[in-house]
Amino acid sequence: MSAVKPATTGTAREPRKAALSAWIGSALEYYDFALYSQAAALVFPVVFFPTGDPTTAIISSLATYAVGYVARPIGAVVLGAWGDRRGRKNVLILAMLLMGLSTLLVGVLPTYEQVGILAPILLVVLRLVQGFAVAGELGGAGAMVVEHSPDARRGFFTSFTLQGTQIGSILATGVMLPLAALLSDEAFREWGWRIPFLLSALVILAGYLIRRGVRETPVFETQSATTARRRFPLVELLRAHPWTVVRCVLMTFTNVIGMATLVFGVSFATQEGYGIGFSTSDFLWVTLVANITAALTIPVFGGLSDRFGRRGFMIAGGLGGGLLTIAYLWAIEQRSLVLVFVFVVLVQSVLFQMWNATFATFFQEQFPARVRVTGFAVSQNIGLMLAAFFPSMFTAIAPPGSAGVPLTIGTVTFGICLVAAAAAFLTPETRGRSLEELDAR
Repeated sequence: MSAVKPATTGTAREPRKAALSAWIGSALEYYDFALYSQAAALVFPVVFFPTGDPTTAIISSLATYAVGYVARPIGAVVLGAWGDRRGRKNVLILAMLLMGLSTLLVGVLPTYEQVGILAPILLVVLRLVQGFAVAGELGGAGAMVVEHSPDARRGFFTSFTLQGTQIGSILATGVMLPLAALLSDEAFREWGWRIPFLLSALVILAGYLIRRGVRETPVFETQSATTARRRFPLVELLRAHPWTVVRCVLMTFTNVIGMATLVFGVSFATQEGYGIGFSTSDFLWVTLVANITAALTIPVFGGLSDRFGRRGFMIAGGLGGGLLTIAYLWAIEQRSLVLVFVFVVLVQSVLFQMWNATFATFFQEQFPARVRVTGFAVSQNIGLMLAAFFPSMFTAIAPPGSAGVPLTIGTVTFGICLVAAAAAFLTPETRGRSLEELDAR
């Protein structure tokens, strides 16, 4: 008995270590990824794109932000294969190093005034590396936690990877905006904006130390010998599981809720053309409150999915959040900040998190171990790349000056959520089934 007890204790602790590693790693990676969006809006138009035309500079700067999403499917294929063939721990360390180094280098880039057109070119290259790296984060982290967790608590432990992404976004806002507020405009443009990027040196060190301390999953170790002799994971994925990939891509469209509330909704509330009149600072607080409350609800719904099933939360959260988007946009139209806060918490922090806290576990459980990272990463990142076009579609459907914007955009959002919910309904429930049983399907 004395020889068995330490091993049992160590095994019991491994899910917690894996979840902590995933939580911190996801927070640090999404800090880096979100930090770029802050800088792209606040300072990059002046530092890297001084065209003389402010509108052109802003569009050019935000285009480099979008480039990160273009690189994500490529990163999903390459890093997914890396994780399926070389290990979950291996790909997480690689993704962390790529993200940390690229973000650190953004902080030391020369400006347009110093090196001319080379400055924005280097910025785009580093943004491509960021998008490539982040594509492997959730797939690798989710597989690591799912495969270390007991069958009865996979949803709870895996939900912390999603909570980490929320924390990372909150940290990016919390570091960048005080610097912008405390420093003069000139000091912030010259050197202040670089500080959060240089802090990524700590990301590299912390991420490496945390992730090297988690052992590889037993599931991967068991099947790694045969995986090395199989065809490239993407080829096997598309040949053996094409409809699973399609369903997961469609389920990812539930992210339309966030696009409608925290992307289009912000423009609807603050852009002069729509005539609502909320300030940017008002909606900075709306976004922060939504992210903070979401961070609290994610592990709750992750745990509940272990008791009541994944699929029901995926369907109910998506349909409920899509439907209440109409009420959220209506609250904006009524110019009631109190109602906006109430509905953003209901829509984004409660209903959407039913889906968001559950999807990582649900997607991971759909694919066998030999293609698990690739299956998750490819499905999620293709879905997100396509979903990134939704805000532009909303603006085209309901441009400034349109009547009935809440009903129009809310109805389209609900329709997209219906498609995602149908895909979830057609996907088998996975709660309570062992990974061995799921892999044998």
